[in-house]
Amino acid sequence: MIHRRTPRRAAVALTATALTFTALLSAPLTSTANPGSGAHEPPLAGDTVRTDAGLVRGARAGAHRVFRGIPYAGAPKGRHRWAPPRPVRPWKGVRDATKPGPLCPQVPSAYAQISSTEEDCLVLNVTTPPAADRHPRRPAPVLVWIHGDGSVGGGGFFDGRRLAQRGLVVVTVNYRLGVFGGLALPGLRGSGTFGLQDQRAALTWVRNNARAFGGDPGNVTLAGVSFGASAVAGHLTSPASKGLFHRAVMASGEAVMDMPAGAMGPGVPGYPWYVWRAGREMEDITTEMTSTLGCRDRRPQRTLACLRALPVKTILKVPHIMNAFQAFGYGNATLPELPPKALSAGRFHRVPVLSGATLDEHRTFVGMTYDAVGRKFTEADYGRALRTAFGREPARRVRAEYPTAAFPSPALAWATVITDRMWARGTRAQHEALARHVPVYAYEFADRDAPMFLPLPGDFDFGAFHAGDIPYLFEDETAEPQFTPAQRRLSATMSDYWAAFARTGTPGAGGLPAWRPYTPHTPYTQSLAPHRIGPVDYYREHNLAFWGAAREGGPPAR
Repeated sequence: MIHRRTPRRAAVALTATALTFTALLSAPLTSTANPGSGAHEPPLAGDTVRTDAGLVRGARAGAHRVFRGIPYAGAPKGRHRWAPPRPVRPWKGVRDATKPGPLCPQVPSAYAQISSTEEDCLVLNVTTPPAADRHPRRPAPVLVWIHGDGSVGGGGFFDGRRLAQRGLVVVTVNYRLGVFGGLALPGLRGSGTFGLQDQRAALTWVRNNARAFGGDPGNVTLAGVSFGASAVAGHLTSPASKGLFHRAVMASGEAVMDMPAGAMGPGVPGYPWYVWRAGREMEDITTEMTSTLGCRDRRPQRTLACLRALPVKTILKVPHIMNAFQAFGYGNATLPELPPKALSAGRFHRVPVLSGATLDEHRTFVGMTYDAVGRKFTEADYGRALRTAFGREPARRVRAEYPTAAFPSPALAWATVITDRMWARGTRAQHEALARHVPVYAYEFADRDAPMFLPLPGDFDFGAFHAGDIPYLFEDETAEPQFTPAQRRLSATMSDYWAAFARTGTPGAGGLPAWRPYTPHTPYTQSLAPHRIGPVDYYREHNLAFWGAAREGGPPAR
């Protein structure tokens, strides 16, 4: 996610994302593209599939079949805007599923020039493995991908052929973003969780339709990056998601992560939880962000009716309204309990988890706020940032531990501080909580030469940046030519790991480097880099003793 300044009272922990980057990595989607629903000429044999709502015709992509823009829920518009997803209306004839479906409403950013005002956007895409075309004896594992950010992007930006080549049915999903996924009002059913509910509806669609595409509804892996990984954590703790998936993958997730003041930019306050908000706080954000729309009424139902009647374009004109809702509300039927509390107490669905982060998570945000856009982060900026985040006395201790003389620049010193304090500390806490109850396989993506895809004018070393691992897993015409032979081998190994995990619940497979599980007493983390795949001392590498993390047992002290 590219951070935009929000009003202080409405500022939320603006979640980091892959989509701001990966939106640039794939062939562009057209926001006005709508799949047809009428009858068509007879399709090629094997390219038509019967779903529970009707026939769909996909297209061949090499050895794969690809189905795009399949609706999994009805259009959330009119009186269905800010309502739980509803069933798809069945269609007659064969629906064209060869073109991308519409993106959910969103506004462009400086680095992702994509936009949409189309609310009939709850669609998904399916890529089948070659084996599915040869009528395999056993159905294939299914991987359902939840993209990041929460205010921009869509499932169609992720090409699943690399993973499908390894025997998976890959499903990528659109869901309601920003204010359309997170708005909250007193008495409104589903407040703050409409995006999560959309994802659950997609998982229900997979359960009902996977077999038609050669997939196994009894072996579903739910995977996501950044905001999408936090959504996976939400589903792990949501009673209504029980039984809809059997493994979980969280890449650069923020489920057990807080945010020091100023970490995401000057003026952004600190929060005890990066991505979770109490229901009342979500309601307060709604009140502030919609106050200019002329819909405020003491009666919430009248406020809701007024907001539902507004054109999408009118809502999207409110500054920062999409970013302000990059959080999930809890204390409701979807998330009855604060997810970090539920995870720590063991109140979550017992499925194996593959989870990790990148070596240099926060360089992305420091670079895009400062040096990479021509605003140099100075020694004075470093001092101010430390004082804002930690207070005057603690800031001196942090500065002594992370002196700028030990880094190429003050910007990289600050990025390392927040990577260790916020991202690594939170990632380890997440692993500790999960590993007390389920198998956990922890990793760190450590390719500091991973291709950077943002068109940034300045010179900045992004290193192993946030979400830099995702193009190693999803096919991409832009990234692939930039890979060195060693990076291509790393991409192949990572894809093999993910496919093995989706198939069996462990990333181990014949010929792959060993990967042991993470436990509170043996916190094994697998480093993934072009010239080295093997164990890394994550605790020591990220200076977690300094940040108050116990060496064994329990999440870090807050």
